[in-house]
Amino acid sequence: MPIREVEIQVAGKPTKVPAADVCGQTVIAKGGRIKMASVLEDAVTPGEHVGDPAKFVEELKRSGLKADVLSFFQRPPDVVPKFPYHHDMDNYAAIDTTNYEAWWNSLSQETRRNSRLAAKRGVEVKIVMFDDELARGIHKLCNESPVRQGKPFWHYGKDFEVIKRDHATLLDRSFFVAAYLQGELIGFIKFVQVDQIGFLLHNLAFASHNDKRPSNAMVAKAVELCSQKGLKYFVHDKFTYGNKTDSTLREFKRRNGYTQVDFPRYYIPLTLKGRIYVGLRLYRGVIGLLPRPVLSCLLTVRGWFNRSKAKPPAPKKAEAEAKKD
Repeated sequence: MPIREVEIQVAGKPTKVPAADVCGQTVIAKGGRIKMASVLEDAVTPGEHVGDPAKFVEELKRSGLKADVLSFFQRPPDVVPKFPYHHDMDNYAAIDTTNYEAWWNSLSQETRRNSRLAAKRGVEVKIVMFDDELARGIHKLCNESPVRQGKPFWHYGKDFEVIKRDHATLLDRSFFVAAYLQGELIGFIKFVQVDQIGFLLHNLAFASHNDKRPSNAMVAKAVELCSQKGLKYFVHDKFTYGNKTDSTLREFKRRNGYTQVDFPRYYIPLTLKGRIYVGLRLYRGVIGLLPRPVLSCLLTVRGWFNRSKAKPPAPKKAEAEAKKD
């Protein structure tokens, strides 16, 4: 099959990358000096992506897609390495959803109280369908602040149609948990079912309503829904990011019963550059290579810098949309 281009999101922006069909999978190549090949949207693509690595590599090379390293992983609960190739242990921040009551009872008294606090302060949390009304509420949420978690927020400043399109993906297996205060959306969660996992794509709430703990209540509702559907895990990205072990997000996950679930991620070099890259473990990136104290200092400086340059007023487009609503 000929090489073609597909569109992916990189730092919240649509970007076109080369792609090829390999063993029934769409494989993309991205990166600068080192081109990393992986299955398109592998985090949310069901099934085993690479069943026979040797055959996969052979067909990948024949496809003409230029890449230096092939990367793929085994999705939990399949966590025992089964291929004789170089791998590192990756991880998920996961809640075991096989027994909702067991999870709830394992939480601290403070966390359970926070989960109940939303209802006591007038917040209604429910499962909703994706429509224009929800999209308009999400648009307002996205334009609350240009900085979140100490980083520029990708969706800040986007117009309504772009926000609607960005959040309308994979609707056939997506679920939306929404938090409302007096009929107004103040937070939402979107997760997608991937085999035995509920994989969280978005978890956003107004910082101005943080005192009502909508995020805690929404997580509880999402876990309950996953349990009802017989899923094994509710996953919120990673628990540990390289040598970055301290953050408000990690603490939120810990308090809400997330634990670290490790699984193997494979790196198969395809070129000489790829062998050097894998041998030096450069795929770990800055947060996986820098010492923890140095990394912590750099992250603090980054957060301060991003907050200092953020402009408080919402973009004109966002203001216009808000007036329409």
